[in-house]
Amino acid sequence: MLFTSQSGVSRHIRELEDELGIEIFVRRGKRLLGMTEPGKALLAIAERILNEASNVRRLADLFANDASGVLTIATTHTQARYSLPPVIKSFRELFPEVRVELIQGTPQEIEALLQSGEADIGIASERLSNDPQLVAYPWFRWFHSLLVPEGHPLVQAVPLTLDDISRWPLITYRQGITGRSRIDEAFSRRGLLPDVVLSAQDSDVIKTYVALGLGIGLVAEQASDELDDRRLIRLDARHLFDANTVWLGIKRGQLQRNYVWRFIELCNSALSVEDIKRQAMESAEAAIDYQI
Repeated sequence: MLFTSQSGVSRHIRELEDELGIEIFVRRGKRLLGMTEPGKALLAIAERILNEASNVRRLADLFANDASGVLTIATTHTQARYSLPPVIKSFRELFPEVRVELIQGTPQEIEALLQSGEADIGIASERLSNDPQLVAYPWFRWFHSLLVPEGHPLVQAVPLTLDDISRWPLITYRQGITGRSRIDEAFSRRGLLPDVVLSAQDSDVIKTYVALGLGIGLVAEQASDELDDRRLIRLDARHLFDANTVWLGIKRGQLQRNYVWRFIELCNSALSVEDIKRQAMESAEAAIDYQI
């Protein structure tokens, strides 16, 4: 990765340890088993130094191209398909010279893209708000809805219960995305084990298989607004599953073009550009918690 020899890297590490007077790595013979506590602290400082060096390189470009460039957004399919279109339309009206690139992935992939600098903004679940390398801003809260074919017996279930749902084959999101953990937690609290016969990443895929009669579907509320001509009925499930929050994440301490700040402001009008900048450039320890 460094395009140099292992012996050269080992020598540099030893020289650094000699200069600082600390052990950076825990060793067993010639093997490195992990980092010492001083080594972990040094790594955190080194990461901040490298981030600031990156900011220096970005500085001239930021000021020279403040209203043009590329905005790269890493997001889930559900947000790209159902929540982002009106925001991107408004953004393009404000910044017609900025091209928008959407990368769809899982929350884990989105987190990695932000950390590596391959994405400017990430949009996903609580995972982004729990990463100290990122700053996350709340966008909106949402719930799950239940989709059933026309004439299904659950249409008559008032009020709808988890026990009712657990009696039918279930189609929903796969583990780790679009609030699947909220679904599992709700059934677990009730002592139920749902029969998930098919899981997918895409809300439209779930709707397709529900329409085929393979089972009933649990999807994000925003995805259930558009049922096309599939002859599906949406049932309210807000009382059954906890709310989910969609977060907008950026890399902590990294300078951004003005249009990145403005995009976040378009999503959450309760935040000013000054609020967004201040939180983004603060250390993890001094981060401000914003409420929806």
